[in-house]
Amino acid sequence: MKINQLQIEIDGIDKEILRHLMEDARKPILQIANKIGISGAAIHQRLKKLEEAGVISGSKFIVNNKVLGYKTMAFIGVYLEKAASNSEAVKELRKIPEVLECHYTTGNWSILIKIICRDNEHLMQLLNKKIQPIDGVSRTETFISLEQQIERQIQL
Repeated sequence: MKINQLQIEIDGIDKEILRHLMEDARKPILQIANKIGISGAAIHQRLKKLEEAGVISGSKFIVNNKVLGYKTMAFIGVYLEKAASNSEAVKELRKIPEVLECHYTTGNWSILIKIICRDNEHLMQLLNKKIQPIDGVSRTETFISLEQQIERQIQL
């Protein structure tokens, strides 16, 4: 691994380790070591360096929202009265558990959020009772996702 100013270059072994773990973060280190042809200790050292460099940050389980009853995903463009309202609006959006992502954007909206809801009625309640009443929000524009067709991380 090489560090060039603000960018990190990882070598082929690092990439191979990351590919295995991105596919399944629970894959045993020794199994990866055997496939790559290096020791488990070497993989642990490389993972530690990648974590210290900020390339990776932990691992997580992916929950199937639909199985838990959350069947409606939507993207909401939030128009703010003033750009100065951004930090306060984000602070309030953090309090809404259904908000999965929040992005400060260019273009027409000030903020773009991704939310998950049980159904369209739940979506409407969130919009009317939790999102639109936030101080500084002038209006919203909602797009319901019919089907997520691609989900991936950057390829190494």
